Amino acid sequence: MNGLFVDTAGWMACADEDDPSHKQMMASRDAWLEDGGLLVTTDYVADETLTLLRVRLGLAAAKNWWRQVENSMRLRWELITVERSIKARDMFFQYDDHDFSFTDCASFVVMRELRLKRALTTDRHFIHAGFQIH
Repeated sequence: MNGLFVDTAGWMACADEDDPSHKQMMASRDAWLEDGGLLVTTDYVADETLTLLRVRLGLAAAKNWWRQVENSMRLRWELITVERSIKARDMFFQYDDHDFSFTDCASFVVMRELRLKRALTTDRHFIHAGFQIH
C-alpha cells in the first residue's frame, strides 16, 4: 500500500493556517495524493483531532474537517481494536525512556501492521519510533 499515516499534528497543521508548519504539511499531503498515494489514520487520531480543532479553532472548524475526511475515498480509516489496544498498551509501558502518548503507540502499532514508513506530522515521537516524517 502506498500509504501516508496522518497524525493529529499533521491534521492540525493542515487545518490551521496560523500553524508554522501549515504550508509544508499541505504541500506534503497534496504531493502524496497527487502521486496516487492514500492517507491513513485511526479513530484515536480522529478523536484527538476533533477535540483539538474544537478547542483551538472552534466547533465550526471541527465540523468542516470532519465533513472533509468522513467519506473521503483518499483516506483509509483504521480502527483501534482490542488487539491493537493491547499492543499499544504494551508499547506504552515498555518505553520508559520516551514520553509517547497512548495514541502515538496505537498509531505505531497500525503503521507497523500496515508496513507504513512515513507519517504526516510534526511530532518527533514518530522519528524516535523509527518512522520518517513529512
